[in-house]
Amino acid sequence: MALKATIFKARVQIADMDRDYYAEHQLTLARHPSETDERLMVRLLAFAHNAADSLEFTRGLSSDTEADLWQISLSGEIDLWIEVGLPTEERLRKACNRAERVLVYSYGRRTAPVWWQKIQSQLTRFENLEVYHLAADTTEKMAAMAERNMDISITIQDGHIWLVDDNSNTEITPEIWK
Repeated sequence: MALKATIFKARVQIADMDRDYYAEHQLTLARHPSETDERLMVRLLAFAHNAADSLEFTRGLSSDTEADLWQISLSGEIDLWIEVGLPTEERLRKACNRAERVLVYSYGRRTAPVWWQKIQSQLTRFENLEVYHLAADTTEKMAAMAERNMDISITIQDGHIWLVDDNSNTEITPEIWK
């Protein structure tokens, strides 16, 4: 019998002073059976960092042809494609050819630097690609915040991101790799 996704509900209050974006979002996130709390929370962070009314979660791990998050224009074109984790060069190449802008939020204590070292030279030609790296200490703290029902405040200012819930708070400063 196949395992089903675990549903998480999140009320997220976003104050993004870098983009002058202030909103509250009621989100439903489906955590794939093979997905960790860490990856789920990085997806949530990626949403907050790029929040817009038209930004949406996709089938993600369940689909080879969809991003983890994306923003589709009214004319059906992909304005923003967001990948979480360590996507292959082939996947990023396809994304860069399909979308106006592609973002990667990489994480992983040992795996992310090795992935970046291997793939970096192959990605230099893509001007519409941005790669952020999240330190393992902060993504592990974010994972501890994961609950089936979450109420999180996220503040973004000068490139720093603060996640706050009733029990903890975490500061994240994404490192820009590309």
